[in-house]
Amino acid sequence: MSKNKLAFSIAEISKERIRRVGKRLETEGKDKVGFGFRVLKIDTSNMSDVYYAPDAIDRDNLDLFVDNIKHDRTAEDLLFQVMLDWGVDLALPLVKQSIQGKDVFFVDGNALAACFDASGSIDEAFVKELAKHQPLRVVFRDSGYKDSAVKINVDQIFKLLSPATEVKCI
Repeated sequence: MSKNKLAFSIAEISKERIRRVGKRLETEGKDKVGFGFRVLKIDTSNMSDVYYAPDAIDRDNLDLFVDNIKHDRTAEDLLFQVMLDWGVDLALPLVKQSIQGKDVFFVDGNALAACFDASGSIDEAFVKELAKHQPLRVVFRDSGYKDSAVKINVDQIFKLLSPATEVKCI
């Protein structure tokens, strides 16, 4: 291939064509709702690859087990993996909302609520506020809980305030 020719993938050409159609619809006044699309790429799991026998672990490598999620993953990466795991359509609308200073993703209104805060500040007050939205499913990051008592009480809080909600922790 000569240096003068640019190499474009089918994906790049398609994305550009979709952008142009969106702009044309917008200028013609035919786009009443808004235009957008998602581009997803298949990648490896977001979970750390930890394959050690219990007797092979020593104090030097205990840091490997503090967090079960790969360090280079974003909250959006985790969200789409959870959506795939639960069989939730990846094309559904997403909204990111702040609740008590924590980012919470809501998929298709209340089909799924996800908080991947890893600061260790998820407390019962936050869980109660989230339960008021009555999502069908909710997922938290294991390292986000303030303490183990909050983690234990999450199921009970949802049973009281939103009994139909399925709770998951990653």
